[in-house]
Amino acid sequence: MTEPSGEFAYINWIRSQLPAEDGVTTIGSGDDMAEVRLPTGGRVLVGTDAILEGTHFDLRRDAPADVGWKALAVNLSDVAAMAAEPICGVGTLALPRTMAMTAAQEIFAGIKRCADAYGCRWVGGDITAWDAPLAITVTVLAWAEKPVRRNGAKVGQVVAVTGSLGGSLLGRHLTFPPRIAEARKLAAAVRLGAMMDLSDGLSSDIGHICQESGVGVVIEGAKVPVSAAAEKMAARDGRTALDHAINDGEDFELLFTCEAADAAALGKLDLGVPVTVIGRIVAAGEGRVLVDQHSHAAALMPGGYEHWKK
Repeated sequence: MTEPSGEFAYINWIRSQLPAEDGVTTIGSGDDMAEVRLPTGGRVLVGTDAILEGTHFDLRRDAPADVGWKALAVNLSDVAAMAAEPICGVGTLALPRTMAMTAAQEIFAGIKRCADAYGCRWVGGDITAWDAPLAITVTVLAWAEKPVRRNGAKVGQVVAVTGSLGGSLLGRHLTFPPRIAEARKLAAAVRLGAMMDLSDGLSSDIGHICQESGVGVVIEGAKVPVSAAAEKMAARDGRTALDHAINDGEDFELLFTCEAADAAALGKLDLGVPVTVIGRIVAAGEGRVLVDQHSHAAALMPGGYEHWKK
């Protein structure tokens, strides 16, 4: 018997070791953020992310300030995924011993610029140094009256995304805007089912919604909004632009489902970013399907990024 391997297999194993949601943990592992109940009766969302030199950025070409922005922004994108509002952030910077003070200052300047832009108070953290590349871990606290989760997709709902997808490695993966305001407007305007941010790629992330909600999905390839960056990368490497759009990852756009009756309202929302319906939720037994422009259907296989994949 082959031993399961990879990031998602490990996550599923960790979840099996954790207690079910209880009076303290009101949203456990499996969503973009967890939620815990405070002794005073309130609730707070908590999430954390790490970015690593050589995996998420390259200081030989990337500006330290942009790296700092990304370190916080990836967490704020998780806040957006829950249709929540950030409260504060705290982080750990593991600096290379050889890093210059000016570069370290620029990293924090990027963190602070992102924090100020999205109303997330930076309250401190820890700094250490080692004989290894730069690593930054950030934890964010947030709040929502009714967080939007990954497990609310229902058969008959439509699937939609904000913005355009693919080609993020041409620069957007560092400087993207977390869709916090857009998510809050969506939650107020339509009946959302499930939502998450697109970090690992559409083909993989829609699978997370399907798994948590116990449903299947049909994605219309011709409707997936392909970015100009995806077109540019396709011209370079021979992959199709659609392949980039559904598999590249680090778009940090919103992927969500809502009632079909609300689909028309999506185009009328003034979000400042396009919203595109790209598919529909079907029964779990119908699988996860990608339909091309010629109406040919094929299994939608997870082709996005996975850490620790063997």
